[in-house]
Amino acid sequence: MVKITFLSNGGKVASAPENSNLLRVSLKEQGGIPFKCGGGLCGTCKCRIEQGRENTDAIKPKERKHLRPEDFEAGYRMACQTFVLGDVAVSWVARDGKGVVVDEASQPAPAAP
Repeated sequence: MVKITFLSNGGKVASAPENSNLLRVSLKEQGGIPFKCGGGLCGTCKCRIEQGRENTDAIKPKERKHLRPEDFEAGYRMACQTFVLGDVAVSWVARDGKGVVVDEASQPAPAAP
């Protein structure tokens, strides 16, 4: 069994068999990764593998249609296309109901109250 930590969902941890699909585990265990199609067509399930990137399978052609080489270098993947081979920790940012991952550094600072 592998351990998947859903960092953007309060650090929720789920166990799954090795070679499990990341989005399917999220759906089954209420991990919270945003999605629309679940089949690699929309890119909504874009997420970042924060820990354990080496424990994911090879990048798929469908991912290359939605993500840039620099996204992969930074650890981004599409959950619907990613299979987990060992422990991972994953994060994402959902805005307007869409799974758009945005780097924290690029976000404006919150206004002071």
